[in-house]
Amino acid sequence: MRRVTAICNGTVIDHIPGGQSLQVLRMLKLDSGRSNPISLVMNVPSDKLGRKDVLKIEDRELVQEELDRLAIIASEASVAIIRNYSVAEKRKVGLSDELINIIKCSFSNCITQNEREPLPHKLIVVNKSPVEIRCAYCGKTQEISEIPDYII
Repeated sequence: MRRVTAICNGTVIDHIPGGQSLQVLRMLKLDSGRSNPISLVMNVPSDKLGRKDVLKIEDRELVQEELDRLAIIASEASVAIIRNYSVAEKRKVGLSDELINIIKCSFSNCITQNEREPLPHKLIVVNKSPVEIRCAYCGKTQEISEIPDYII
């Protein structure tokens, strides 16, 4: 049974861990009043994940910077770019070892929070499963649930 209709042009993000699609919307800044229609399916059965979410974003193709952000929450997600109702290309999502100028450190006393210190926002991925991220400067572990609040 088809739950959501096909889109003419846009992006389909599949294999988002169940219940995480709202976090993905925040990470990609798609929850801020844009006019692109978004279809969201949550907690559907998946052989790969048990339960998964799916996002369909019409008339918008994700760029690499957005895929880097997506990888923090859904590193196993598959991204398909749709053009004229068919898959034009598939893009890889992968969590790199360093995240530079993607997320700010959440520690208020971190040197990167000082406007007079023009340092890049650099976070180190300590562990990919489960995801653990620390600031390269102050060493503070970043709470994954808070990361959307610190997206640059």
